[in-house]
Amino acid sequence: MELAEIRRYPVKSVSGVIVDSAVVEPWGLAGDRRWAVVDESGNLHWVGENPRLLSVVAAPTAEGGLLLEAPGLPQLKVPPATGEHVPVHFVEVDTVVLAHPEAHAWFTRLLGKPARLVWLDDPRRCAVPASHGGLPGDVVSLAGDAPFLLTSRSSLRRLDDWITEGALERQEEVPGPLDMARFRPNLVVDGFAPYAEDTWREIRIGALRFRMSELCDRCAVPTYDPTTLEKGKEPLRALARHRRWDGKTWFGVRFVPRDYGEIQVGDPVTVLAAEP
Repeated sequence: MELAEIRRYPVKSVSGVIVDSAVVEPWGLAGDRRWAVVDESGNLHWVGENPRLLSVVAAPTAEGGLLLEAPGLPQLKVPPATGEHVPVHFVEVDTVVLAHPEAHAWFTRLLGKPARLVWLDDPRRCAVPASHGGLPGDVVSLAGDAPFLLTSRSSLRRLDDWITEGALERQEEVPGPLDMARFRPNLVVDGFAPYAEDTWREIRIGALRFRMSELCDRCAVPTYDPTTLEKGKEPLRALARHRRWDGKTWFGVRFVPRDYGEIQVGDPVTVLAAEP
């Protein structure tokens, strides 16, 4: 029963980076989703409308900027954001800082439509919504509904089994195992029963405690293959059959940290409180 993976997403909606260790801050992992890509009106560019975002690899630099790479585009080193504050239409925050103009041009070329890279200067301005289990004082980066999303390898294996069973019933070709990257978790655990995480109310990873804020309902993003960028029917079709209630499909659990510090892959995961 351990922490099997840590995934960080330097830019909201782009591909994640697997790391061996990370620092837990009140609003999430250090360096997680402090940047985002928006249109000229301040609306978020997201995977459902722009799957090419998944082809972007973004790495934080020591100076506080980003290193961007994507197929067909030159590598770009983005300096720390020092531009003006501009309005955006996010749930989390209403103003962000403009990045360097070269970054705007890079993402515009990638998406084939006007785009701007922006940076969240102070995540303490962003509260976890009470409608998503937030308590007074809970804060979040541009991740949205909670600082952390946790998923389980055993739950994914069970989901793969359901997808296989469905394909055989329909006499279709059985697809290969799903990549956990489809679900965009920060924390991936292993060694628990499938979907045991649904019942957790408080856990400890290493020395740090985390409070469950809500289960995670799934949008269309997991239907995009993070490698080919193609959209399919799975896993939402299987989730709709086996994991549907309240009119939604569910996979993963959102958490808010109670302690701050470093976590590492291999740290023990202990359930401190759970529903019967």
